[in-house]
Amino acid sequence: MTSSRDRPLHVLHLIKGLGRGGAEMLLADGPSTSDPAAFRYSFAYFVPYKDALVPELTRIGRVTCLPAEGGAAMLARLPALVRLLRQDRPDVIHCHMPLASVLGRVAGRIVGVPVLSTEHNLLERYHPATRAATLATFRLQRHVVAVSDEVAASIRRHAGPAVPVTVVKNGVSTRRFVRDPALRAAARERLGISGAAPVVGTVAVFRVQKRLDLWLAVASQLRKSFPDARFLLVGDGPLRAEVDAAVGRFGLGDAVLRPGLQEDVRPFLAAMDLFFVASDFEGLPVALLEAMASEVPAVVTDAGGMPEVVGAAAGRVVPRGDVPAMVAALVEVLGLPAAARAELGAAARARVESEFGTRRMMDALEALYRELAP
Repeated sequence: MTSSRDRPLHVLHLIKGLGRGGAEMLLADGPSTSDPAAFRYSFAYFVPYKDALVPELTRIGRVTCLPAEGGAAMLARLPALVRLLRQDRPDVIHCHMPLASVLGRVAGRIVGVPVLSTEHNLLERYHPATRAATLATFRLQRHVVAVSDEVAASIRRHAGPAVPVTVVKNGVSTRRFVRDPALRAAARERLGISGAAPVVGTVAVFRVQKRLDLWLAVASQLRKSFPDARFLLVGDGPLRAEVDAAVGRFGLGDAVLRPGLQEDVRPFLAAMDLFFVASDFEGLPVALLEAMASEVPAVVTDAGGMPEVVGAAAGRVVPRGDVPAMVAALVEVLGLPAAARAELGAAARARVESEFGTRRMMDALEALYRELAP
């Protein structure tokens, strides 16, 4: 393989799908900030209908779909992945999501390309078969990236010290995500929300871990203190029917707005007064960082890397599953004078600017790529 010193170092990102999830958005935002004379990026994915980010990524580098739906079908694509690697000859393979990482590690060993993977969640949360496959192939890679200290600790508990682990916290574009009063007014008008109504929102894939059942239970209780409150659930997912049913069960009716998946979440973040995450487990949610960069204070559970991001200066952290604590935190923050809430929002953005910007994340990753490349 040609030395990376006489040409841009080529990194292939391998991931299950390219829908607009948190891990996927990192691929769109991060490499676009890189020096093209130093780094070249390409992308490969498996699930063909999860392709929302393909147009954006095509502007950065080549995007290849190895069509497969379901775990068995993905495993059967190993020969095709090996052929792609031999054709494209990347210097480093960077894998994301558990099954794609299993395939990337095996293919990288066959072809002789160094591999690193990013663990976006706790290994305890993987399906037992997925965790077994992850651990069985773990030593085939050269390095592991953890998105939070808690994820790094999980890796060490399950996989031991054989593979080096580096914590690289997720980053978002602080140029793209900013507070915009004009956007806020326009978004609220389009959504039919009065200027005075408090708005609590979140951006999420509708999965069990997000505990949207608790989120909506909190919303129903919050209306006792703020009867005109509105709630924004931006996203979609396998629990859409359950979410819709819960809205009816809690009697929330038109108070909950569900705009579905969005290519651009900035108008919805602008409409919010508070970002609320009720998850039982997380890595480090990109949507939370985007909200904080937009100067939206947050109330989050003590799951994953969220307590590392949100503190008393930028919002509130509450125990997982504790609905009364969640309600109390939301009531407290929404009850603050406007100036005090604005201070929380400004502190949230300052936190992201200092520790969770895209360029900081890419500097750390690109240093690892240079170490691993032949």
